[in-house]
Amino acid sequence: MAPAPEPIDPRVRLAIAQWPEDAPRGAVSTFCAEHGISRKSFYKLRERAKAEGQAAVLEPQSRRPKTTPTSLADDVKEQAVKVRAALESSGLDHGPISVHDKMKAMGLPVVPSVTSLARIFRQAGVARLEPRKRPRASWRRFVYPAPNACWQLDATEYVLTGGRKCVIFQLIDDHSRLAVASHVADGETSEGAIAVFDKAVAVHGVPQRLLSDNGVALNPTRRGITGQLVEHVERLGVHAMTGKPYKPTTQGKNERFHQTLFRYLDKQPLASTFAQLQAQVDEFDRIYNTERPHQGLPGRITPQAAWGATEKAEAPRPRPMKARPATKAITPRPRRKKPAARSARAADNVRRVQANGAVFIGGCEYQVGRDHAKKQVLVAITSETIIVTDPHGEIIAELPKAAPGTKYVGNGKAAPHRYAFDSHGTGKLVCLIRTDGTLTLDGVRYGIGQRYALLEVDVVIEGTLITVRTMDGQFIIDHRRPAPGIKTVSSAGRRRGNPTIPTGQPSPMS
Repeated sequence: MAPAPEPIDPRVRLAIAQWPEDAPRGAVSTFCAEHGISRKSFYKLRERAKAEGQAAVLEPQSRRPKTTPTSLADDVKEQAVKVRAALESSGLDHGPISVHDKMKAMGLPVVPSVTSLARIFRQAGVARLEPRKRPRASWRRFVYPAPNACWQLDATEYVLTGGRKCVIFQLIDDHSRLAVASHVADGETSEGAIAVFDKAVAVHGVPQRLLSDNGVALNPTRRGITGQLVEHVERLGVHAMTGKPYKPTTQGKNERFHQTLFRYLDKQPLASTFAQLQAQVDEFDRIYNTERPHQGLPGRITPQAAWGATEKAEAPRPRPMKARPATKAITPRPRRKKPAARSARAADNVRRVQANGAVFIGGCEYQVGRDHAKKQVLVAITSETIIVTDPHGEIIAELPKAAPGTKYVGNGKAAPHRYAFDSHGTGKLVCLIRTDGTLTLDGVRYGIGQRYALLEVDVVIEGTLITVRTMDGQFIIDHRRPAPGIKTVSSAGRRRGNPTIPTGQPSPMS
């Protein structure tokens, strides 16, 4: 691209404005060559001096166009921001593409383009710039050619009022992204996975394939185990598949489906029962399938429209069950008689402390302390107390004997990060960030940031969302509760703004 020409010097402009009419032949060409301007610019400035006066020539004219037909009025921009706010408050996607489709569906006379909406939201301060985000053109998509060619199954954890945990099974069609079934259960079990699969089969037919992760309740084939769900679907001829371990991108469509569900549930009243949560999930599936344009589908149509646009894949043939060989009659061996009562200790017993710092005595777990984990201790049992000593006889703990039916007896020490939920399902507590910039909560280590090491922070737990702020209210980061079994969450959470260390409380690691 050629650089813009430098403006003409005002003294040259004045000389052109005062150019004599009886100048000799060739004087214009010589003047233009000496001052590095074109003859076209010379005569253009001379005509302008005759029309507008010599003073008008001294300053260059603005290059800005007199009219901008493509500019958007302020009321159109305000309307776009209001539509985005309405979608956000409803828990639905509220990006530029979603707002464009919503304004188009509302039949508004002026609908800005997706690029214009992105610029409007940045100027209004309701969206943040993400220059490092990969462009959509770089995505490599893979999709099965027809509905029912492959279903994706996954489960995600959710929290009810009072901190009670449950699991939501979500089953979607890979081709159309249709939410074929959802099911709320008390845990990630094979019974719940079979229930959501049968629920979908009753409505949409039998798929050819079922893709899931390597969870024990879903498809533990890579662990050398044949799960109940795998046996159930293979009876119908369905091919059960899994992704590579620790590669959740294979089930990326379902993982993204979880995010859309959580965004919707965060705007709904926190459910107190499985039935209430199931009703909210069913309503979300209806909106997701029939009303919400899907940005991953051609033409941004709804999943229901994509499901009906292509003929379903042919259902597989049920596989014949292999006849098991007849079992031989086995004569049970006589049990060995237990030896007589040991002449060893009567009251003292040698026990080994578990990894969590507890010893089991008479079916009850007595907490001794993690400092003594995996060590041998001596246990003296009396009518009222349990005395635990080291091998040298030094008392480690003296605990009351558990009443019949009691399964756990603590050591009287306060557990770290113990909190309670209020009537709105919100838990609050104050924690100290570890020296490595992490925070441990309910057995999961969350990355906060090295700059906040040894800083006291305020933690708020709302459903599956964990928000961390400084003691003076500045936002630091928020995290989602991970799936069961995950013990570490990196510090790549959602960060809004750039909080600073409170005045007078510099970071001890700085």
